[in-house]
Amino acid sequence: MSIVLTLQDWAGLFGHYLMLSLLSVGGAITTVPDMHRYLVDEHGWLGDAQFNASIAIAQAAPGPNVLFVALLGWNLGLNAGGYGSALLGMAVCMLGILLPGSVLAFVASRWGGRNSQRREVRAFKQGLAPIVVALMVATGWILTRSGHEDPSHWPLWLLSGLSALVMWRTRVHLLWLLGLGALLGALGWV
Repeated sequence: MSIVLTLQDWAGLFGHYLMLSLLSVGGAITTVPDMHRYLVDEHGWLGDAQFNASIAIAQAAPGPNVLFVALLGWNLGLNAGGYGSALLGMAVCMLGILLPGSVLAFVASRWGGRNSQRREVRAFKQGLAPIVVALMVATGWILTRSGHEDPSHWPLWLLSGLSALVMWRTRVHLLWLLGLGALLGALGWV
């Protein structure tokens, strides 16, 4: 895929990631649906498969969870013209997602630490939990949507639902479910 990005496009990308940083309450991964909307649906700078592969590769790699943002920027830059643009894309996305959230987290944690016994602070912390859960569900939906659109992929839906049910109702460790999913995929059953 080859695209052309102007200075305004790079500035818009940076501004969008600045905004997403302030919305990433449960971490950067919770903003994946809007990143997908912006990069794939609205601008067409990345393809669906490239977007999902970027997240999957970054999540499989050791290191911070936010590495997928760097990989999205890298792939966007590669599509825009090579390694120089890839480095620029990576820097724009990472600075945009990290800068405001880091400053806000620093200031809020210092204020919250000083006022941790106040009723409003406790209520705010408890109120964020459902928001984070909803954002994680939306992220999971975006990432699984591309593999589940074909009706012949019903085993993937079944496996996803059963995995969610097992995680919710039992104490089975997630790694066992991941291993089972990998085995079923390797055997070609899903």
